[in-house]
Amino acid sequence: MPLKGEFPEEGELIVCKVIEVTQFAAWCELLEYKLKGIIPISEAAGKWIFDVREVIKEGQVVVARVMRIEKENKLVHLSLRRVSQAEMKEKMNEFRREQRGEKLLELACNKVGVSLEEGYRQVGFLLIKKFGSLFDAFCNMDREKLERLQIDKNWIDALLEMKEKSIKEKETVLKYELEDKSLETNGVELIKEFLLDIEEKTKGK
Repeated sequence: MPLKGEFPEEGELIVCKVIEVTQFAAWCELLEYKLKGIIPISEAAGKWIFDVREVIKEGQVVVARVMRIEKENKLVHLSLRRVSQAEMKEKMNEFRREQRGEKLLELACNKVGVSLEEGYRQVGFLLIKKFGSLFDAFCNMDREKLERLQIDKNWIDALLEMKEKSIKEKETVLKYELEDKSLETNGVELIKEFLLDIEEKTKGK
């Protein structure tokens, strides 16, 4: 994942991987920062627990909220109980999209012949600044937009090739579910009339 900066902001939601769990705390690696984090037992759950291992397992990937930062020790104090289910789901979806965006950039780097780190320096950070994220960049880029950013032609060709291969346009299909029941004696005729009316209004679509 691309690093966001040196330190997160207080209150920010971040994705962490649990690397060690004791009775009173869980230690984490922040996947979006080069930092370690700690989840104390008081912030591990919304209920009283005797042991953090009741709710957190080593190797688990979690979404936590930043409570406090010890910059001198490069340690981030985190909370799980202050993250709602909706916030967790939204953050994980965002994280997965950005992972996918980074993978596409890595494939483009392979085409151009540079490392991922160099790819970020040459075009990655520029795309994030312009489009908001790498995933959004691949979804919305075209040749004209990339040329406006004065990106090298080799990069443009590689980026658009990855987009064409990997980003699919989604089609929304609307389906009507009809329950063909009627309590009237002429129910069959009524249903036929109803279906013909629907077909006429939608022109058979």
